[in-house]
Formats: sequence, structure tokens, C-alpha cells
Amino acid sequence: MSDPSRAGVSPWFHEDTDGFLCTDVEGDLLEDAARTLAAACQRMNDSGREVLVFCDARHTGTVPPSSRKALAEGLRHVRFAAVAIFGASFSVRVISTLAMKSVQILTRQSYPVEFFDTEAEARAWLLAQRDAIRAQRRPVA
Repeated sequence: MSDPSRAGVSPWFHEDTDGFLCTDVEGDLLEDAARTLAAACQRMNDSGREVLVFCDARHTGTVPPSSRKALAEGLRHVRFAAVAIFGASFSVRVISTLAMKSVQILTRQSYPVEFFDTEAEARAWLLAQRDAIRAQRRPVA
């Protein structure tokens, strides 16, 4: 995946070696960046892999209504496996929770979303989620 950059915000999206879609937004999440994030999630979904999102929210500013709308529209067909967010301020936690709940309502899909203080805690939880999903998919001998 590419690492797009936008004026006024520096979103960074990449897939790491654990298969997580990692995000780190510095500043406000503008509408173009929200659409880019939604498209990255959709590509991962379309590939047939688990959509596991690992979000560094330590530098995230606000998520304006136009960005929340773009996320809701762009994520409508994505089947998330799990989302781990670390370092989020109280306001980012509230907005993230509202945005993810609206996507879950639109898609009629529930998935685990957890907030963590540290990157290590978030990564350990997301690895456990990934491993549990993969264990359920293995055929019983």
C-alpha cells in the first residue's frame, strides 16, 4: 500500500508484517484522508484477508463531520475483524466510538474495538484477535 500525504494532515497507512493496517494521523483527519483510509480498508477486505486495524491516535486531532461521513460511506462494505486504538485522547475516543458504532449499524456487523494506553498492549491484543480468528478457520482433523 502507498503512504499518502495530504496538505494540513499527514496520514500514514501501511500494512505491517503482522498483516495489520496501521494508521497514524497527525492533526485533523480531513475528508480526503478519511476517503484514503476507507479505500485502504476496502482493498484489504476485497483481498479476502482479515481487516485488522492498528491505530496510533497519539497525534490525532479532530475528525470533522465531513470526514466521519466519508468514513461511514467508504467503510459500508468492509468486514472488519478487529480494531485496536492506542494513545487516543478522550475526544478522539468518543468520536471514534461513535463513528465505529455507526459503521456497525450500517453494515449490521459487530466487531471488537478496544482502546489502549500503549502500543505494546494494543499490538498484543490485536495479535490475539488475529490468532483466534485464524484458529476458528482451521478445519478440524
